[in-house]
Amino acid sequence: MCLRCNMSDHAETTSEPTTPPIAGSAAERMRAHRSRRHAGLRCLTIELRETEITELIRRKLLEAGARDDLRAIRNAIHRLLDETLGA
Repeated sequence: MCLRCNMSDHAETTSEPTTPPIAGSAAERMRAHRSRRHAGLRCLTIELRETEITELIRRKLLEAGARDDLRAIRNAIHRLLDETLGA
């Protein structure tokens, strides 16, 4: 499973800065990029193994029924990072 950054998803979590959703034009994408960088955020694409998603469920960071919900997985990874890195 591959997760991609979508700034409109970031607006839904309270611990992250709100930036405008990425639209089609290059200028809008560049504005979103600069806004993320200014806020100290980086946008990454990562690949997760099914076993890693299962581990998020085992740790109760992700509901079992949400294993195919990219937004829920992204939020679970953010919680995992907050717990392990102390953000």
